[in-house]
Amino acid sequence: MSLLTKEECAQVAAAIEKVEQGTDAELVTVLARQADDYTYIPLLWAGIVALILPGAVNYFTEWYNAHQLLLIQWMAFIGLSLLFRIPQILRRLVPDSVAYWRASNLARRQFLEQNLHRTTDATGMLIFVSEAEHYVEILVDNGISVRLPDSTWQIIVDDFTAQVRAGKTLAGFIGCIEACGDLLAQELPATHRRNELPNRLVILE
Repeated sequence: MSLLTKEECAQVAAAIEKVEQGTDAELVTVLARQADDYTYIPLLWAGIVALILPGAVNYFTEWYNAHQLLLIQWMAFIGLSLLFRIPQILRRLVPDSVAYWRASNLARRQFLEQNLHRTTDATGMLIFVSEAEHYVEILVDNGISVRLPDSTWQIIVDDFTAQVRAGKTLAGFIGCIEACGDLLAQELPATHRRNELPNRLVILE
């Protein structure tokens, strides 16, 4: 899994610029490699397994004395902590609810950090993607939400999420931006040439 190249980022920026010519909305796109490093997840799982499994085995077999059991648990904890840090394994250990919660939090932080809440007419829109979590969210300010309810974006988000899962992040971005642009041009057409926020794709490594 890799983030977009400079050329692909330029294509996203061009798509935003084209859309903003037809609407007063200010679009910002953010692409994150992952929403969290989840360093606590390997420790949590290693602790649970190292505590329960050797103890359960010894309960039924009585193979070890207290000193041996404690040593085995320590070794198991250290070994599993390292094993569970392997990205392919770690992804399977993170519950979807936790991954989506972390991605949702990051999206909201980015809405503020990218100053989308400070546009003149409250017309900021964030298109946020976290690749590792296959998470896509569209957040809009009040100037847009009064014209287009949040449910408006769900089909677009679902299509984009499917593209991210298929490894087609660029195509997903372009399709999402264009689909949003069509709706925004109808409900929030351009009345000025002001461009308050950068059109570039923000990359979070």
